[in-house]
Amino acid sequence: MKPTLIDLFMEKTTMINDNNIIRHGMLLIPALMLLCLTMKQAGAVITPAKKPVPADCVPLGDWVIPGSGRASQQAVIAHAAKAEVVLLGETHINADHHRWQLQTLAALHAQRPDMVIGFEMFPRRVQPALDKWIAGQLTEKELLRESDWDHVWNTDANLYLPLFHFARMNRIPMLALNIENSLRRRVSEKGFYGVPVEDREGLTYPAEPSQNYLDFLLPIYQQHDRKDKKSGAITQDDPDFRRFIGGQQLWDRAMAQILHQALVRAEGREKPLVVGVMGSGHVLYGYGVPHQLHDLGVKDVVGLLPWDRSKSCKQLVTGVADAVFGVLPHVSEALRPQFQRLGIRYEMGRGGAVVLQVEKNSIAEAAQLTDSDIIIEMAGLPITATEDVINAVKRQAPGTWLPIKIKRDNHEILLIAKFPPLIP
Repeated sequence: MKPTLIDLFMEKTTMINDNNIIRHGMLLIPALMLLCLTMKQAGAVITPAKKPVPADCVPLGDWVIPGSGRASQQAVIAHAAKAEVVLLGETHINADHHRWQLQTLAALHAQRPDMVIGFEMFPRRVQPALDKWIAGQLTEKELLRESDWDHVWNTDANLYLPLFHFARMNRIPMLALNIENSLRRRVSEKGFYGVPVEDREGLTYPAEPSQNYLDFLLPIYQQHDRKDKKSGAITQDDPDFRRFIGGQQLWDRAMAQILHQALVRAEGREKPLVVGVMGSGHVLYGYGVPHQLHDLGVKDVVGLLPWDRSKSCKQLVTGVADAVFGVLPHVSEALRPQFQRLGIRYEMGRGGAVVLQVEKNSIAEAAQLTDSDIIIEMAGLPITATEDVINAVKRQAPGTWLPIKIKRDNHEILLIAKFPPLIP
């Protein structure tokens, strides 16, 4: 499914830089400073090889245990391989994050070949397409078409295809972790119990958020929420903030349930290693998917994150993840999308395409598109279906301008998206 606002907000900070929170400003980071971080498997501890180097806290290609120091690849992987669930975070358009995920999957698979991999990128309804892909019955194009990739995720598939091929090559089941945007929206509007049971996609009520989670999200939400920026009046009891929290929890719960079910289905035999591939916002501090997994009875969860070398070392605090790996912060030129990208996540709503997220440093951000804008026309043509936005952007020639008419707070506004020329 489309990444959540958590992913967007994270892209708007130096913490995650780039999803599906925290997808500009400083974050309030909970003071969870311990003497060392113990990863959760039966009291086992990864002993750091060295103390952190303040000037380069996560060197390229090194593993670091936040709050402790560097650790070897062998130690981190050996420990993670003993867990029930391993979560691999990402910034969705960073190619190096996906290369790191592939390397980590291969290392984990070498120790636990009985594995399943869940992906945030797929809604539950497309699980049959993933099954056929693993069985060798679909080509790449067929997989992307049958999984509704352009509508649901709409991020360059070349970034993810190596992961999908790794799963098929090794006959590792792929799981669709997500739910429909429409369900998240309905729950945000009506509450969980305001949606009929038959329309909940099998979801159970999410575990209540921790106070640390609320403290973490509130300042981000205050910065993000356009209507109340000036007043600064939003509190944790604000109904809109509570609905926002509910939407994030729903997404986390949905993914946690599918991962948990993969363990339950193994009852009576040795359980597989269950791996989840998702936006880093769902993994950070254990507030998201790990919190929901714990509520479901899965206690041994390891969260691993790629760490961009451009991030401030002040953010590398105990508890942010079980271990982080130093990667480059920018998208590789070789895997830049081979088509024009406006840089939004959206879903169709009443009157046009509702903007869910605007990517940092995107054409959409430069055009001053914001979350909750409703795109009603592009290039003078009405937007009535998901394909209308995709086709309008794909038709746009490099170096040209695209007029976008939006509705914002009941006012129609004309914005101009300027597509850069191709650089030889």
